[in-house]
Amino acid sequence: MTEAAVAPPARPPRQRIQRRALHGVLLLDKPLGLSSNDALQKAKWLLRAEKAGHTGTLDPLATGLLPLCFGAATKFSQLSLDADKRYLATLALGIRTTTGDAEGEVLERRDVGHLAPEQIEAACRAFTGEIDQMPPMYSALKHEGRALYEYAREGVEIERKSRRVTIHAIDIVAMHPGTVTLDVRCTKGTYIRTLAEDIGAALGCGASLAALRRTGSGGLTLDGSVTLAQLEALPDEARAALLASPDCLLADAPELRLDRADAVRFLSGLRRRVDAPDAERVRVYGPEPRAFLGSAHITAGELIADRLLTPPEVQALLSA
Repeated sequence: MTEAAVAPPARPPRQRIQRRALHGVLLLDKPLGLSSNDALQKAKWLLRAEKAGHTGTLDPLATGLLPLCFGAATKFSQLSLDADKRYLATLALGIRTTTGDAEGEVLERRDVGHLAPEQIEAACRAFTGEIDQMPPMYSALKHEGRALYEYAREGVEIERKSRRVTIHAIDIVAMHPGTVTLDVRCTKGTYIRTLAEDIGAALGCGASLAALRRTGSGGLTLDGSVTLAQLEALPDEARAALLASPDCLLADAPELRLDRADAVRFLSGLRRRVDAPDAERVRVYGPEPRAFLGSAHITAGELIADRLLTPPEVQALLSA
């Protein structure tokens, strides 16, 4: 008599994550070695959010401020992308690498014992104001649909055009033998690796970027930021409570408050006359204290909507 075959136990059905509509901005302190998209997907999973996006990439070798937008806040993510940035950059003086940072192979080492603080300060001053930068080959810029770093890894050099950026200020934070740490405030699109290499070239010894930390984006700073480890350690509802209102992305813009009737008209996209000076961008609110409605600009005394929340999104923010 043959033994009947025993069927394997049935697998339990895979539980699907119940996504939820969240609206707000998470100030993430991105860890070293993680891409911006990987950090976004991890935070989105932890928050069980339906819709999310980041506000511009932060290199895997950089740490620091990465504002993540959820739900209605994604409508305003471009504002943070276009905003000025602030970094703490540590330069390895006398060391040139293939990538301009610590990830690349060392091309040259030079002695820097002769450098005086005054020389370093003068070199930094020379790169403040409007400057032209050549985008590095090890960057995410696209050429014919491929990132430049893909060509660089194949040993292919692509002709690039320089771009105009503005370095608002470079302050020396610390000096140690062979390194200098700088506080850099600059416009979007500034390559800090390129700045490090250019300062090294001006000093005649070469330099590369040893470490980079973003500390500010527009009006946002690391104050109130959270790491992924801290986010993961919190209970579910405490995670959602960390989200700031989407209007934090417009913190530098003046505020305009409308009465109930005008708020309804504004949300429908209608223009209206206002007793306010012309402005490229304003934050618009309804009569309730936290009733953020969207962004607009004022031209010749006329309020013109740019980005609008929907009435359900406004209500969700009021109920949060």
